[in-house]
Amino acid sequence: MIQLKNEQQIEGIRRSCRLLARLLDSLETWIQAGMSTKDIDKYCHDFMVKNHGKPTLLGYMGFPAATCISVNEEVIHGIPNKHKVVRDGDLVSVDTCIDLEGYISDSSRTYIIGGKTDSESARLVKVTRECLDLAVKAAGRPGARLHDIGRAVFNHADRNGFGVVRDYCGHGVGLAVHEPPEVPNYVNPLAPNPRLRPGMVIAVEPMITMGSKAIRELKDGWTVVTADGKPAAHFEHTIAITANGAEILTVDK
Repeated sequence: MIQLKNEQQIEGIRRSCRLLARLLDSLETWIQAGMSTKDIDKYCHDFMVKNHGKPTLLGYMGFPAATCISVNEEVIHGIPNKHKVVRDGDLVSVDTCIDLEGYISDSSRTYIIGGKTDSESARLVKVTRECLDLAVKAAGRPGARLHDIGRAVFNHADRNGFGVVRDYCGHGVGLAVHEPPEVPNYVNPLAPNPRLRPGMVIAVEPMITMGSKAIRELKDGWTVVTADGKPAAHFEHTIAITANGAEILTVDK
């Protein structure tokens, strides 16, 4: 059942989201070539604890780190590793949650290490971010329904020749890491299509691939990679549906 949040709860989620946005903002200049994904995870973990937050993902369903860090062909759920070093031109997605006084935030960004990569990878990152922006815009329209989000993501990615991951999706969030409803990045006509109502808090997260939408899970039981080995990008915001539209909560303002 979808749980509508009251103003007090949304304010608590908003504070958590702002802290997470500050963390992801700081990574824009902090991540450098030569760092391991474990180094990045430690930085994020320490930032959360220093700011009185709890690293929600650590131990969640057995996950062994504070962040999911996915590099190049890794789509989501990459396990930080001291032996996995990022290089200039790599696409590095950092996906994490913070529990701040019982309120959960969730966000992801894909960073281009060194600021430059090949033109098609750069276009993939740009289009994925645009998919997120279009999804938020669609969610904020009067009378919007859940499928409007997936339609916005899929249409933009598909027009640009990119694949849309279907096996994973966005979700409700705020009082737990994963809540109803599921928020797919495409339209399944057989899936529920509830109207978006004030009080809903959802994580919208396009996962876009350079090639096929097909994916597979590695033997570690977590890391999801593209089946064809081509790069992927992942962006995510936690948003609140209000009487005035969709409010992006995972921004530092």
